[in-house]
Amino acid sequence: MKVDLHNHTVLCNHATGTVAEYVEAAIACKIEYFGFSDHAPMHYDPKYRMSFEQMDLYELWVKEAREKYANQITVLLGYEVDYLPGYMDDTVLNRPCDYLIGSVHFIDDWGFDNPEFIGRYEGLDIDEIYRRYFTLVEAMAKSGKFDIIGHLDLLKVFKFLPTKDIRLLAQEALKAIKKANMTIEINMAGYRKPIAEPYPSPILLETIAELEIPITFGSDAHRSDQIGLFGDEIEAMARSVGYDKCALYRARDREMIKF
Repeated sequence: MKVDLHNHTVLCNHATGTVAEYVEAAIACKIEYFGFSDHAPMHYDPKYRMSFEQMDLYELWVKEAREKYANQITVLLGYEVDYLPGYMDDTVLNRPCDYLIGSVHFIDDWGFDNPEFIGRYEGLDIDEIYRRYFTLVEAMAKSGKFDIIGHLDLLKVFKFLPTKDIRLLAQEALKAIKKANMTIEINMAGYRKPIAEPYPSPILLETIAELEIPITFGSDAHRSDQIGLFGDEIEAMARSVGYDKCALYRARDREMIKF
């Protein structure tokens, strides 16, 4: 895998390992462009993200790694920002960095991908939950604040799948992503979850390719041994629908490179 833009650090409080261990694992996997995009702070759900006071430390770690390994790999600085209306902070959104990944992890106050709250799926209209989820993704794209859409169909993580065609449920969100000129990541973390497939699903990726929306790749690693895992599979999946280039970002500017 040539590009890997979605990876975490211990500052999110649910990852292990040092920045150096992650970068060295990426080098061993022959990754050429490796990005950290740890969970950005916000005044909600502090248990699973860095604090505002830790942003300087996070950026220092990444910049030190960039300099230390400059002859072996390009290290990039990003943030994964939760799209949660009322809680997004300009301190993060205006922070100088290479890219911002926008992700939806919450429907109202429900952290739907957190196994602590899996019981809340019971008794819900699953198609309505998917509609609400993709409405948030659509609003996130329309906000114009982000470069990359994180794990597009994350709601499937525990194998609660819609009865309706997910391409129809996602179509307005995809139109908004296209209009906003955003990139969609192919995120391999789904292989490590009950759903056992990447985000987005192969069927959604076909539609994304038809819309000619750019893609990139992310391990979404929370341990160094997760870096590059299933990299061959997700690159092959991208090629199967016609992609041969992926996006990377420097100072919020996108470049497309062959993979």
